[in-house]
This record gives sequence, C-alpha cells and structure tokens, in this order.
Amino acid sequence: MVDLSVDLTTTYWTVAEAAEAAQVDPNVVRNWKYRGRLKSDRTDWRGKPLFLAIDVIRAERATRAKARRVYPVAA
Repeated sequence: MVDLSVDLTTTYWTVAEAAEAAQVDPNVVRNWKYRGRLKSDRTDWRGKPLFLAIDVIRAERATRAKARRVYPVAA
C-alpha cells in the first residue's frame, strides 16, 4: 500500500507504486511517460524511472477528467 500521507512534492515513486496510487495498470504509467504526460526526473539504482508523486497525481487527475468529457451529438 502506497503511503499518501507523505509530502507528495518531495516523494518519488516507482512505476508500480505510481500505478497503485493512481489505481491503474503499470503500463498506463509507462504510457503517460511515453506520451509526455509524466516525466521521470530520477532513476533508481537499477536505472528504472522514478516519478515525483505529485506529478503522478496530476497526470491521473488530467486523464480521468479527459475521460469524462462529453461531446455533443450532431443532429
């Protein structure tokens, strides 16, 4: 379980932790990075990307807001 009570502006998460916090599949987090919606500032000791927690929350929020968009039907 990801601890959300920490300072989100200074905490870094792995892909798995970011996916768990955003309640999405880890591949979604990788797609956010690939599409430029999420950037990786650091890497861990294995070279895997680490994401700033607040950036993950923002990317998740933007994705969900875009998914709720309603388009008018042309009559």
